[in-house]
Amino acid sequence: MTLSSQNTAAVELVDAEADEIPPPQPHEGKSAIGRFILGASLVLIAFNLRPVFSSASALLPEIKTGLELSALGTSILTTLPVVCMGLFSPLAPRLAQRVGTERVLLGVILLLAVGTALRGFSSISMLFFGTGLAGAAIAVGNVLLPGVVKRDFPDKAALMTGCYTMALCAGAASAAGLTLPIEQALGGSLGAALAAWALPAFLVAILWLPQVLGARSQIRRSGFRVVGLWTDKIAWQVTLFMGLQSALAYCVFGWLVPILRERGLDGVTAGGIVSVSVMVQAAACLVAPHIAVKGRDQRAINVILCVVAVIALLGLLFAPLWTVWFWAVLQGIGQGGLIAVALTVIVLRSPDAHVAAHLSGMAQFVGYLLAAIGPLVVGIIHGWTGSFGWCAVLFVLLGLGASINGWFAGRAMTVNAKTIENP
Repeated sequence: MTLSSQNTAAVELVDAEADEIPPPQPHEGKSAIGRFILGASLVLIAFNLRPVFSSASALLPEIKTGLELSALGTSILTTLPVVCMGLFSPLAPRLAQRVGTERVLLGVILLLAVGTALRGFSSISMLFFGTGLAGAAIAVGNVLLPGVVKRDFPDKAALMTGCYTMALCAGAASAAGLTLPIEQALGGSLGAALAAWALPAFLVAILWLPQVLGARSQIRRSGFRVVGLWTDKIAWQVTLFMGLQSALAYCVFGWLVPILRERGLDGVTAGGIVSVSVMVQAAACLVAPHIAVKGRDQRAINVILCVVAVIALLGLLFAPLWTVWFWAVLQGIGQGGLIAVALTVIVLRSPDAHVAAHLSGMAQFVGYLLAAIGPLVVGIIHGWTGSFGWCAVLFVLLGLGASINGWFAGRAMTVNAKTIENP
C-alpha cells in the first residue's frame, strides 16, 4: 500500500453495507437545508451513543448505596452494555438489509431512549434490563452510522468523520460532567438523573422520522463474501489491539469518576475532570490518524499511545491530586489517539472495502466482548481489596497486551483474506 493510499484510507469510514447488491444509494435531490438537517441528525444520533456509559459511572456510588448493589453487581452493570455491543453488532448489517438502514436507525434511537428511561425506575431489574437494551441499540448504531455518513456525504467525508467523532465524545463528556448536577437539581433523585438522558434520544428520534418517511424501500441481497479472515493472524492482531485498547477505554468510562471520588474529589469535580479528558480524546481522534499514516507503518504510534494511556491512568490512581488535571488531559490524548488509530488500522490492513467491512465486524464483535473484561475486573478488584490501587496491575497488563498486538497490527501489510462474489 502506498503512502498516498494510506492517507486516503485514514479518512475513510468503514461501510457495514459494502457487500450489498444493489449498493446503498445516497439521498438524492435534497436541498442545502435538507442536507444540513440530515447531517445534523446523524451527528445528534452519534451524541446519544455514549451517555449510557458515563452517566451511570458518574452516579455509581449512589447507585451502589441506593439500590444496595453488591460489588459484583456493580461490576456487571458497568460491563453489561459493552458485552451487548459485542453480541449485537453482527445483527446490524442483516437488519439494514431486511428493513432499510433508516428504519433500523429509528429503532435504535427509540430502543436507546426506552432503555435509558427504564433506568429511572428504582429497581435493580429495570436498571439492568434498561442498560442491556440500550447497549444492544448502541451496538447496531455503532455499526451502521459510519456507513450512512459515508453514503450520504461522500464529498465531505473528512468533515463528517470529525463531526461524528466529536459528537461521540461530546455525549460521553456531557453525561460525565452533568449527571450529578442534574441529580442535585432534581432533589437528589437518582432515577430521574439516569432517565434524563432519554430525553435527547427521544428528540432525535422525532428529528430523524422525516428521513425514514422519505427513504426508498429497496430489497438488497448480499453480493459478496469474504473468506480466510477468521484464520488470518494479522486479522486477529488487529482485533486484539482493538479489544484491549477498548478495555482501557471502558475502564475510564465506567470507573474513572468513582476512582477520583474515592481519592477525595467531590462528585461534580470528578465528573468535570472526566468530561475534560473525554473531550481531549475527541481532539486526539482528529489528529492521530493523520500522524499514523505519515510513516511507513503504525507500529511506533500504536505502542507510544498505549504507553501514554497507561502511564496517565497510573497518574490518576497514585499521583498527587493537584496534578490530576494534567493526567486527565494526557489520558485523553493517549486514549483518544488509540481509538482513532485502531479504527485506521482496520482500513489500512484491508485490501478492499468488503474485507474492511468484515474486519470491522470481527474487531467489534470479538473486541467488545474482550473489552468487557476490563470494567468487570476493575469492579471485582475493588470489591476484593476495598481499593482501586491494585487496578494498576490490570491497566499495565491491558496496555502491554495492546502494545504487543498494536506493534504487529501496525506492520505495513494487509490481511490474507479474499472477496468472492456470490453467484
